Amino acid sequence: MKQVKGWWFGPTDKKLPHGDRRKIVIGKTHKVTGKIIPCEHGLHLSRRMIDALPYAPGPVVYRVVGSGIIVPHGDPIDKYACSERTYVSDGIDISDTLNLFARKCALDVIHLWNPPEIVVRYLKTGDESIRAAAWAATRGAARVATWGATLTKFNNRLTAMVSKVI
Repeated sequence: MKQVKGWWFGPTDKKLPHGDRRKIVIGKTHKVTGKIIPCEHGLHLSRRMIDALPYAPGPVVYRVVGSGIIVPHGDPIDKYACSERTYVSDGIDISDTLNLFARKCALDVIHLWNPPEIVVRYLKTGDESIRAAAWAATRGAARVATWGATLTKFNNRLTAMVSKVI
């Protein structure tokens, strides 16, 4: 049987989203019937953790194996929709790691603009007491720059950080 291994993020209640609500259990395989269509119907996963993030319904990460009917999505492929998905490792809430990752990514490109000092301080420290002020200071000033060029670097960093937790 053809399989694809990857990552999937789930919600903190450890139940499938989008009205399904089945409980996620390590070693269990969920199945869906009907036509498998990425972004519409199927059990999704991504080979790279960074590719799974934009679709994440929550901060709980799982190692998964997709099987059955497997339909790739994107060019290049960023995810798969499958008729079956097996959860092979514990779902771990990596909220703190994701927050740290996002701050480090922002610091990697901070040189591309002249940020307010409160923004730099928040990104370096993660001090939640100044988060709202830092966010307010960036409104209207955010830049989408170099994301595509640094995506692989960020994926490697995130995978390494999560590997220390899992």
